[in-house]
Amino acid sequence: MANKLIVTAAPHITSADSTQKIMGRVCLALCPTLIASVIIFGVSSLIVTAVTVAACVFFEWAYCKLMHREVPIADLSAVVTGLLLAFNMPATFPWWMAIVGAFIAIVIIKQLFGGLGYNFANPAIVGRIALAVGYGGAMSAYPLPETVDALSSATPLAVSGNLGAGEYVTLLLGNHGGVLGETCAITILIGGIYLIATKVISPVIPVTYLATVAVLSFCFGMDPIVQLLSGGLMLGAFFMATDYVTSPTTDKGKLVAGIFLGVVTMLIRKFGNMNEGVSFAILLMNLITPYIEVNTRQDKLGIAKKKEAAAK
Repeated sequence: MANKLIVTAAPHITSADSTQKIMGRVCLALCPTLIASVIIFGVSSLIVTAVTVAACVFFEWAYCKLMHREVPIADLSAVVTGLLLAFNMPATFPWWMAIVGAFIAIVIIKQLFGGLGYNFANPAIVGRIALAVGYGGAMSAYPLPETVDALSSATPLAVSGNLGAGEYVTLLLGNHGGVLGETCAITILIGGIYLIATKVISPVIPVTYLATVAVLSFCFGMDPIVQLLSGGLMLGAFFMATDYVTSPTTDKGKLVAGIFLGVVTMLIRKFGNMNEGVSFAILLMNLITPYIEVNTRQDKLGIAKKKEAAAK
């Protein structure tokens, strides 16, 4: 026989995509926001990003060398962590504090748990929370664009009441105070759409997350547009809540995760002591992801019939 059957172990579904290609697309999707942050806040945005990315790559290389492991920096996952961590910092954030955040994200959260694929939470999220707790003053020292108005004098989430159409445009373009990745909503949206179009992420979590926030903000008497375009919601929904390792894999699980994220975020924004709740919502979702997976897992083929037969 010219054609022979080759028997191999499952899984039998293959893909031309590699970790490097996927992470490369994520980096490309983050580039518009990086460019926007440089335009809005100046070259200091680029410096903070460069320091954080370099620190993440170095810590991953150094730890793997120290532990005599294969160095995986070519997969670009450390670069993505560095970019996301930098996007959670203000442009004037001290570089040595940024390095501390990179150490926490890469060494403590990622590598100590076994490296990529074994971390229990998104490294950049935990790095941001640790910096917010340890260096709260520096993390909230938001630089302002050259054009300063009533909205840009504080983060939009701190502004009470409904805003006008002009302020909505400001939120889209990012001409207000904040961290690098939480100002220009339109570039985050462009990057998120690119990730969905290239099938890097599923739209279920971000769409469900944003829809839940919109509905609850309306129910709470808050401006839905402000809630959607402000803070880290867009960045978190498209780039952090969709992390392969720390988010559910089933469609049902993703739907549950999106609703959970929206509820927790809005409860913190409405009733908490802080204006923002995205980071804590994503961290909590990361922690309960194994339970979501177990309870939304599809039964194996034939299991349902066996259960029906056993019930008779």
